[in-house]
Amino acid sequence: MALHDYLAGEVGEDWADGIISRREALRRLALLGLSVGSAVALIEACAPADGPATARPTSGSAGPSASAPTSVSLGAPADGEAITFPGPTVELQGFFVAAGAPKGAMLVVHENRGLNDHTRSVASRLAADGYSALAIDLLSEEGGSDALDQGDVQAALSRASTERLVGDMKAGLDELERRAPGAKLGAIGFCFGGGMVWALLDAGDPRLAAAIPFYGPAPAAPDFSGNTAAVLGVYAEQDARVNASRETAEAALTAAGLEHEIKVYPGVDHAFFNDTGARYNAEQAAAAYADVLAWLGRYLA
Repeated sequence: MALHDYLAGEVGEDWADGIISRREALRRLALLGLSVGSAVALIEACAPADGPATARPTSGSAGPSASAPTSVSLGAPADGEAITFPGPTVELQGFFVAAGAPKGAMLVVHENRGLNDHTRSVASRLAADGYSALAIDLLSEEGGSDALDQGDVQAALSRASTERLVGDMKAGLDELERRAPGAKLGAIGFCFGGGMVWALLDAGDPRLAAAIPFYGPAPAAPDFSGNTAAVLGVYAEQDARVNASRETAEAALTAAGLEHEIKVYPGVDHAFFNDTGARYNAEQAAAAYADVLAWLGRYLA
């Protein structure tokens, strides 16, 4: 699935979930380069049978739904710090949380909303469970996610080349090596970030001991042969759009001879792990996080 098409589909799903208004969806799709006709067709195709949810007020980003808890309660958050570190072309930004006695170190890759408090909280949870974590901002070249509104975030991610994004993630692994010397390295990403973890595997980086893409679109013809990572692929049963690339990803993992497991969580849709989103499911999010910790305990600790 092309990155641009994936990001456009995310806008349509945000409208269907009531996260953004129809007007805002059309604005964001225009920023992604879609014509008015194409944008209208896309959001109409995303409409559920009973119609879209009522849009909730936003301030440029999606906040918690009225009924959703504000925390997955996966562990006490650890203190972290905003950091900068060298990248291939510019100084990169991120959020780093050091574990007290690190069992490993994790690169955390954000969704299509950029580096935000939800992604920082994932890094904190991992650190609380013994894995130093760096949540990277893949919009550092644009001045950082916080410098852009949500429509511009998605448009900027769409314009960025996969080569650039992979180079930035590899620089994030470099930074983890500096901050957690001797620790095994892993990567975890969500939605767009899950796709980026697949892209990182496709580019090949033998430093990765574990990789956990959450419901991320796989490259069209991936080759994972340059890796030694153990891969846990997380999917949602009702996420037809991303699940369309699941067999491709699994076949490439098998062809590369990588230790892997594909887990499909029942009764949930795309982004079920995000406790600030409309599709959050507390039960399956907790189950997925328990599986993440078990995987890291086997391959990163």
